[in-house]
Amino acid sequence: MRKAWFVGTAVAAAGVSFVLLLVVGTYMVAGNLMNGVGGGGRAVGLVKGSVPAAYQALVQKWGNLCPAINPALLAAQLYQESGWNPRAQSPAAAQGIAQFIPGTWAAHGVDGDQDGDRDVWDPADAIPSAATYDCSLAKYVEDVPGNPTHNMLASYNAGAYAVIKYGGVPPYKETQNYVQRITELSKSFAKPVGRVDPSKQAAGAIYYAQKKLGTPYLWGGDGTAADGGRFDCSGLTKAAYASVGITLPRVANDQYNAGEHPSRDELLPGDLVFFSDDLTNSRAIRHVGLYVGGGYMIDAPRTGAVIRFDRIDTPDYFGATRVTAAGAEALPTKLPESVEAAGPAAPEETGPDL
Repeated sequence: MRKAWFVGTAVAAAGVSFVLLLVVGTYMVAGNLMNGVGGGGRAVGLVKGSVPAAYQALVQKWGNLCPAINPALLAAQLYQESGWNPRAQSPAAAQGIAQFIPGTWAAHGVDGDQDGDRDVWDPADAIPSAATYDCSLAKYVEDVPGNPTHNMLASYNAGAYAVIKYGGVPPYKETQNYVQRITELSKSFAKPVGRVDPSKQAAGAIYYAQKKLGTPYLWGGDGTAADGGRFDCSGLTKAAYASVGITLPRVANDQYNAGEHPSRDELLPGDLVFFSDDLTNSRAIRHVGLYVGGGYMIDAPRTGAVIRFDRIDTPDYFGATRVTAAGAEALPTKLPESVEAAGPAAPEETGPDL
């Protein structure tokens, strides 16, 4: 069970003024920092915990196979395809963590772990195969004008012939959207260089959440009339950002990939802050809150509690996400199910103590 520290009735009663002071003060500091530190280019290192520990070394190694890819881009593709599920299978018979269809696997699958077997269900083969396939596509279109990575992604979606025919990313909406989604989603896996830009919608999300202070917790609650206006942790953050026009996924571990990841000392009001018992795997995240500054968040902590201010500096603090509209739109809308799939997922990852 995650421990919670209640700030006290005096702070909670301050409500709007407490939040406004934190927002204004923190953004003034952030503005000064942003003016003094440039963003620069993006590193190809992976954010700690963004890739499950079991696959991080594979993604880091094979993500550097050719110049058209990098570890963050490869991670974004794998997450988009399967959500890191090595037993995933789509209705179109795409299989494994990289979602190869049988014909493509037969042509492009490699024995990544050199055990004498090419196994589409084994991430030690499938992840190297995904990188190898990307680099093969990049080689096919290397003479095409434009961004080599975008051309590779377009080839992945529409075929290399279409990219060659149109001299770059073809004018297909699906393909253009795919290139944009993967490029944007890769930012959520890449270790930032410099400071992450402030969110334009953060203040509105905080304004929504602070109006819900004192509302009783409800596991699976989305704040609807049927829920009596009650929320669980990710239901609250989802509703807060929906109030400013950003659609987040329902569960906390998917919300983690809705933007870049500022470090603890770079947090700004409006950032989502996450908590987990496994600090090496973002898929194990089980709690989320909305940062308001000064080391505090607004969250819906658990059954029997109310929406309130809590401290974020606890042993299970995992990290943070600066939500953007583009980051949220880049997230996969439906991931394939496991071949041993059971029933539908619960609205939260781990029972009532969220």
